[in-house]
Amino acid sequence: MTSAVRHSHRRHVMFSERIDRLQPSPIREILSVIDRPGMVSFAGGLPASETLPDWSGTASADVLQYGPSEGEPALRQVVSERLRSLGVDAPPERVMILGGSQQGIDLVAKLFIDRGTPVAVESPTYLAALQVFRLYGARFVDLDVLGENLARLAYVIPTFANPTGACASDAERDELARRCLSAGTVLFEDDPYRDLAYDDCDRRPVASRMSGGSWVYQGSFSKTFAPGLRLGYLAASAELFPRLVMLKQALDLHTSRLSQSIVLEAVTDPGWDARVEGLVRFYSSRRDAFESAMRRHLGDLAEWHTPRGGLFYWLRLNEHIDTRPLLAEAIRRNVAFMPGEEFFPNEPVLGTMRLNFSHASGDDADRGLATLAGLLRDRTR
Repeated sequence: MTSAVRHSHRRHVMFSERIDRLQPSPIREILSVIDRPGMVSFAGGLPASETLPDWSGTASADVLQYGPSEGEPALRQVVSERLRSLGVDAPPERVMILGGSQQGIDLVAKLFIDRGTPVAVESPTYLAALQVFRLYGARFVDLDVLGENLARLAYVIPTFANPTGACASDAERDELARRCLSAGTVLFEDDPYRDLAYDDCDRRPVASRMSGGSWVYQGSFSKTFAPGLRLGYLAASAELFPRLVMLKQALDLHTSRLSQSIVLEAVTDPGWDARVEGLVRFYSSRRDAFESAMRRHLGDLAEWHTPRGGLFYWLRLNEHIDTRPLLAEAIRRNVAFMPGEEFFPNEPVLGTMRLNFSHASGDDADRGLATLAGLLRDRTR
């Protein structure tokens, strides 16, 4: 493994204009110490603890009370240990528990993006991130020319990217860190799929190579545990984290303590590693079966690379048709897919689509792919 990229001088970080108006919440500062023994609090709208529902045997009563904006200390400690084992400089005091990865994207967008702010992204990249960045007025620039532009932020999914499933090599990760450091661009690394690895590939976070630079790294419990709990996490370099906390205070006070309690119990259970290993075996088998079905039904209609991890196949159709109008007809036939055109930051590339292989069973996947192939053949005749 190559050594981490180092940089001795962190450049001045440019935040969005709205950050000048952001102030810390005194109520949140007070609420962060309400559990201190002997504390008498006349601050905040806390209900009386004795009036809270009795969830004994399911969760302790305190998870139904307000909590710290950064998240539960025990869960932050677990996340910190995990990230530090990957080489990320993420002590517990710079870890935040999120209401899902999407919240992290929104917080980072608020921190950096004004109308016209240049944001470097891959093409294609995660649709929901593009939606948020557009909402705040981002101007998208190509990640491949980072350093030749003045991008304030670089958003990347280097491990099993959404939508392509690609996994960046160790050299590519080093180069991305080097360019961010050289240009003074803040790295925003989104890493929700890293545990779902079916074949060998480089997965050490780019953020672990950003010594001396500004960065945000985020992950999720949705893919390895339960998406309905809406729980993710982020860590950030020291100059960014306090402002991200203030933004979260202004947004939702804190993430569900009940969800955090459930996840903490799961990830500290002695069987957690075995659970993740079982998921990997299950999804690897499902990927292989899905690929076999795709070869039968779509082999003469499209090209693709087998993803080494994650949840998606990225198809490039032989005919450059716009797949967006195809979606409505597919849904009428009880098949859903994601048109690839939606994942491009600027001009869409026609004849692309993203297919998820993790959800549908073998028979359903075969039936759905056969239907999709029929629709494509009808379109290209």
